[in-house]
Amino acid sequence: MSNTRSLNIDPAEIAKFEELASRWWDKNSEFKPLHDINPLRVGFIDRIGQLSGKKVLDVGCGGGILSEAMARRGAQVTGIDMGEAPLKVAKLHGLESGVKVSYQKITAEEMAESHAEQFDIVTCMEMIEHVPDPASVIQACARMVKPGGHLFLSTLNRNPKSYAFAILAAERLLKLVPAGTHEFSKFIKPSELAQWVRNNQLRVIEMTGLVYNPLTQKYRLEPKDVDVNYMMATQKAEQS
Repeated sequence: MSNTRSLNIDPAEIAKFEELASRWWDKNSEFKPLHDINPLRVGFIDRIGQLSGKKVLDVGCGGGILSEAMARRGAQVTGIDMGEAPLKVAKLHGLESGVKVSYQKITAEEMAESHAEQFDIVTCMEMIEHVPDPASVIQACARMVKPGGHLFLSTLNRNPKSYAFAILAAERLLKLVPAGTHEFSKFIKPSELAQWVRNNQLRVIEMTGLVYNPLTQKYRLEPKDVDVNYMMATQKAEQS
């Protein structure tokens, strides 16, 4: 258990996604929300970070949905995750799609030991609410961003509305994701995330919400509504 703790992973969280791994690329499965928001995520990243020709690290890549989308836009992408099954699915899908991504089973903290300031863009999306120490992940991600480069984060806000929408509605009522996918106590307020970012010589340059409309069953970006799902774009200072 001490080794697990030092790796900053939650075995129960990894097991949860291992069990679902075979359905990662099924757009009508439990991962439908990820497929639905992916064009919005990659568009946000590309608009701010300009993916083409960039060296990119996708932390907590899972089955590779975002990794492949960024590679399709011309980035040189490495995806890392601690789930064996999702990584196998990601590699297999890459062979089928012909989209080249380098996948590795390693934590962000371990990767940072040998890859300081190696990446133009680091993404860590829908992941930090699933680890015991999110601040540690952000520190590792920040360490791997080149001066002037970008770190993109996404997670869930922690308030009564996010509990109602992300857990009561999404998990129990609409069944958009499996029950137990999220733990409300692990949700992260934008103020908390921004503080961790600033602690690591990064500045917040943009933030936007991902808002779901149950009538149209579509998501949209809404900068004025970060109450539930939100993304944050940050940038590391250039070296003087």
